[in-house]
Amino acid sequence: MKVNGQPTRTIWVETAPAEGQPGRVGIIDQTRLPHAFETMTLDTLEEAASAIRDMRVRGAPLIGAAAAYGVALGLQGDPSDARLGTVYNTLYATRPTAVNLRWALDEMMRVLTPLPPEEREAAAWRRAGEIAEEDVAINRSIGENGLKIIREIAARKKPGEPVNILTHCNAGWLATVDWGTATAPIYLAHEEGIPVHVWVDETRPRNQGAALTAWELGHHGVPHHVVADNTGGHLMQHDMVDLVIVGTDRTTANGDVCNKIGTYLKALAAHDNDVPFYVALPSPTIDFSLHSGRDIPIEQRGAEEMTHVHGRTPDGEITTLQVTPDGSPVANYAFDVTPARLVTALITERGVVKAESEAIAALFAERNSRTAA
Repeated sequence: MKVNGQPTRTIWVETAPAEGQPGRVGIIDQTRLPHAFETMTLDTLEEAASAIRDMRVRGAPLIGAAAAYGVALGLQGDPSDARLGTVYNTLYATRPTAVNLRWALDEMMRVLTPLPPEEREAAAWRRAGEIAEEDVAINRSIGENGLKIIREIAARKKPGEPVNILTHCNAGWLATVDWGTATAPIYLAHEEGIPVHVWVDETRPRNQGAALTAWELGHHGVPHHVVADNTGGHLMQHDMVDLVIVGTDRTTANGDVCNKIGTYLKALAAHDNDVPFYVALPSPTIDFSLHSGRDIPIEQRGAEEMTHVHGRTPDGEITTLQVTPDGSPVANYAFDVTPARLVTALITERGVVKAESEAIAALFAERNSRTAA
């Protein structure tokens, strides 16, 4: 996607490994957005783990790609079995909810474990690069499948009337390597000339909607408005939302969807107002080992995400301010689970599928069978 008119990705190889020269990985530091666009370089396992844990990279698909590159960084200079185990455990501990993290690490282990140590470094860089490219291709396919839904709604509209889409959190290209999940159909519709307009939830407490989704939509020229998190129900009551599209950090085998806190409330409002509620996801986000959303570990993050806000003052200074009383306890649940019964359908790289166990298992039979084995 574009930043200041230039095609940009969220993660890339800054310096390719060569004889006597370690590889380095570049990322967008998303904690600096939207007020500053800054990149940073990752040289070590510890830096990769910190980038994931501190949400300099975030979003389930991007976390997976970053973890794969983290393995490659971590094996530089020591590709032994012991080091491989340390690298896996270090990265696995960074974020407990997003299943793409575990998927990417398991995929790297599958490729690297059988190899002799002297072959692992090159193989790790190669597979990490493939995972990143696969993510781009998957998200483009998600976009093409979701575009069909937007086209159908647009065909029922008056000429020039936009398709109004509400989204929550950031499931845009900043949450992936490129294109995004929930935003991929929106970007393709926009590029096709279909009038679209996006209602962007601010998404407290980290404001990923207001800070990230609005930023990337603006840079790509997509019409949008930022709204407070509790506005969605009102918009739906007044026929101002044609469909909801959100992303997900983990979807269970039965179609329950775990996404940023507040998603469940949007699904309830959509259900009450007969607004279609879609979830866009790449297949690595499906956890076939779990059959209920109640079994998903819900990450609880630090109190400062709720007690403080990050922003820019009128004189241009970027600062952090406290908004809660001293001493007030905080419970910061980062995710909630939307039951499958509230999900109209899942938009995947292989097509649009009902959020039902049998339909999901049939569409991804090879992954489901490996889990069962």
